[in-house]
Amino acid sequence: MPREQKQVRELQEGSYVMMDESPCEINAYSTAKPGKHGSAKARVEGNGVFDDRKRSLSQPVDAKVWVPIIERKQGQVVSVTGSDAQIMDLSTYQTFTMRIPENQDMSPDDEIEYLEYEGQRKIV
Repeated sequence: MPREQKQVRELQEGSYVMMDESPCEINAYSTAKPGKHGSAKARVEGNGVFDDRKRSLSQPVDAKVWVPIIERKQGQVVSVTGSDAQIMDLSTYQTFTMRIPENQDMSPDDEIEYLEYEGQRKIV
């Protein structure tokens, strides 16, 4: 699994974190002051990178969490069939089919950027 451990205090908006075993992009990060007998707590909210579900996480700021290493890759559209596109990776020349995001037009020979993590892919 391509991921690393970080302390919660090192996280920031726009970066990635594992929540409920899914890679999520952080869209809100806040901390609460430490109580009389405890440490400061952080609340992290994010959306799943590949399923777009909202998730949240509440942990002490010195707790360790997993951060996925999501690769950004370049591809070229080979063909378009309905809402699916045949994509060729520009570094490995491997071809695969991906769903085209809503409100996005694609045609053959377009170059695209996509995210990949453990066999999951998403067009950016």
